[in-house]
Amino acid sequence: MEKASILHVFTAAKNASPFDVNMAFDAGFDKIVPYTNVELSEVTGLTQDAIFSRGLSGVKREGIFIGGRDIDLAMDMLSAAKKAMFAPFACSAFADPSGAFTTAAAMIAKVEAHLKENFGESLTGKTLSVFGSTGPVGSCASIIAAQQGANVQMVAHSSVASVEPKAAAWNEKYQVSMKVVDGTTEAKKEEILAQSDIVICSAAAGIQVISKAQLALAKNLKVVADVNAVAPLGVEGVSVSDDGVKIEGTNIYGIGAIAVGQLKYNTQHQLLKQMLPTDQPFEKPKYLEFSAAFKLARELLKVHS
Repeated sequence: MEKASILHVFTAAKNASPFDVNMAFDAGFDKIVPYTNVELSEVTGLTQDAIFSRGLSGVKREGIFIGGRDIDLAMDMLSAAKKAMFAPFACSAFADPSGAFTTAAAMIAKVEAHLKENFGESLTGKTLSVFGSTGPVGSCASIIAAQQGANVQMVAHSSVASVEPKAAAWNEKYQVSMKVVDGTTEAKKEEILAQSDIVICSAAAGIQVISKAQLALAKNLKVVADVNAVAPLGVEGVSVSDDGVKIEGTNIYGIGAIAVGQLKYNTQHQLLKQMLPTDQPFEKPKYLEFSAAFKLARELLKVHS
């Protein structure tokens, strides 16, 4: 009898995400087991308990999913899980804290696609400003865009000093050159918009960050993406279902939360399916994070374009 497929969910949070549990079931895992309040130091032991307990036939039918809210901790936990394994006792692992990796990947892939479709241009050399840049989605989107050659501006909404250490740490870790800009007043936000080619809004839900009047002043702005689906939306004039729709009174193309969310869902679903066993005799385990999510999101857009 074939052994059941098990997904072990490690999270530093109090609860595992029901969203991730549902996604794992729908992707084909038979059992999903959450481990909450997990500390980084515990990942090695948990991983080895999982991979040594079912034999070689069983370990091929296991996977590890890393949740939580902290993108740096999730990456460290993924690294610790990977280091705890050795062939042939190894299984695939996937980090997606708060769904941030797949959401950010979907957002940047959508921005890239509409930039190419409507302007024939790439992200390389474009000034891309991120509002809500220190949250899980905004920070990950900033890193992905910077890796694609965009000149990323992380917008500080309260103080530049609070964002600069985070930007410096990510610049060093991922070998990028993101900078921090002051967005603490409406006038300063307008200055940022005026010099931006692309704007991403991933601020807290239910808060309008950018008005239509401010967008009308941003003559160089090409694409705006907003992941807020709770009224009032983050960017006035961009509806949740917009998928490359020109914002009224401007030449800016808007991307809303549902358009991003659909691609995020498909990306996470397919990455979870990649963790399940196949008939390949020498299949290697996969270690998936935002880079894999962005690569897949791009591929999914090409398939459906």
